[in-house]
Amino acid sequence: MEQIITIDVFSDVVCPWCYIGEKRLEQALAQRPDVRADIRWRPFQLNPDIPAGGEPWDQFVREKFGGAARAQGMFAQVAEVGREVGIDFNFERVARSPNTADAHRLLVLAGAAGVQWPLATALFRAHFSDGANLNDREQLLDIAAAAGLDRADAAACLDSDLYADVVTQSQESAAQIGVGGVPFYIFAERFAVSGAQPVGVFLRALEMATQAE
Repeated sequence: MEQIITIDVFSDVVCPWCYIGEKRLEQALAQRPDVRADIRWRPFQLNPDIPAGGEPWDQFVREKFGGAARAQGMFAQVAEVGREVGIDFNFERVARSPNTADAHRLLVLAGAAGVQWPLATALFRAHFSDGANLNDREQLLDIAAAAGLDRADAAACLDSDLYADVVTQSQESAAQIGVGGVPFYIFAERFAVSGAQPVGVFLRALEMATQAE
């Protein structure tokens, strides 16, 4: 008998390990056809202080990692893990580090339209594989429309402050429950998993969640 399990995912679309975690969670769910997951995106900005228009990638890398040379090894490791789950990381294509508030607002909108995770995947891919600028309005609208979100609705969202309070509240809620980094998963509102864990860890969390229901 199919069970419905909620999975709240605190994540950011510029977090490579969040992208990897999404794929590993998908693999775990594929092994549990008896479970129907209601996966809910919970906005979390890793870098909320980045200017609204983003900043040059080389500047971000210099400030966060101490320069491209130090970052190269870390990016190579991430890219290798990504290949194992079918992700093509192309860090050399990334030109800007965006402020992700608008992307999160579109993801909240996409939740009401039933295309939240297709849009999340599209945003991850656009940033990490295609080097898209997630602070460019037209590029964001193209990504949203391709993922199934009505373009006019997406444009209206971006041209307003719709869901800005949801993004802020989600960030505050994460802090209140001790989420200091992402990805962070809460299964059935009670079992937490921190980080892009191996598939087996997600499977154990799913088992605990189904037994507790």
